[in-house]
Amino acid sequence: MTNLLLLLACLLLGIILQRLKGFPKDAHLVLNSFIIYVCLPALTLLYTTEIHFQRNKALPILMPYILYIGSFIFFKILAPILQLDRSTTGALTLTAGISSISFVGFPIFELLFGKEGLQVGVLMSQAGSFVVCGTLGIFTASYYSAKEVSAKKIISDIVQFPPFLSFCVALALNLSNCHFPAWSIEILQKIGSPFGILALISIGLQISFKREDLQVKPLLFGLFYKLLIAPMLIFILYILIIGEHSFIGKISVVGAALGSMNTATIIAINYGLNPKLATQMVSISIPLSLLNVGIWYLIVS
Repeated sequence: MTNLLLLLACLLLGIILQRLKGFPKDAHLVLNSFIIYVCLPALTLLYTTEIHFQRNKALPILMPYILYIGSFIFFKILAPILQLDRSTTGALTLTAGISSISFVGFPIFELLFGKEGLQVGVLMSQAGSFVVCGTLGIFTASYYSAKEVSAKKIISDIVQFPPFLSFCVALALNLSNCHFPAWSIEILQKIGSPFGILALISIGLQISFKREDLQVKPLLFGLFYKLLIAPMLIFILYILIIGEHSFIGKISVVGAALGSMNTATIIAINYGLNPKLATQMVSISIPLSLLNVGIWYLIVS
């Protein structure tokens, strides 16, 4: 509940700030750069080095990859039918394809599944959605933002993305069983801690309630995939086909039912992928997903 109130407060603060005459109009660009170059690399180093890969936890980790590939295919097929431009297609793929596991999911997982649920949530976030965002997400952003698709540019964008570089370093440390000393962990925590608040304020700075800015058709299809198709896909694969009726299957479905990841929105904005639609997706999908999670939890229970 506290996280939801904090989310709404940060979005509201961003909306208020954008209406103040003395506040810089492009402040969100500075915030986005700080998030991508400072906060995210710190968090990536912090959490990836501590991930312990276990075979029985593979399904929750794989869930974000399945959802994202599904999102890419879904909107790739839908784009010519709805006559969506590349910018809109990219924004929808990013924001509908990745769930807000850490910010929204962690308190929900702990509430519904206890301490073990929170531990699985950390794996789902750090080895799943975080990696998807920094690799497949950057691939998508580069692919849809380019006037001419270039493999060289896409690879360059991924390799030069600061959180991806941090992920490579952290993964090497993890595989070599190296760990940060306590003092450096505390430093990384403090450097990365402003991430959630800054990301939400940045999104709030770009939310527009003007009727002409509301992109109803693409927004509805984005919400349709994020809140209905995504959890349904995991429910069919994990519960009905694989038969994973334990809490591992249930938490995977609940994770898929969460709203859009704010980091994915920041990436979409940074690459100029329909920023208004990207901000609408995260600001609308997260509140709606609280009801959505309750419905899917009842279904899997």
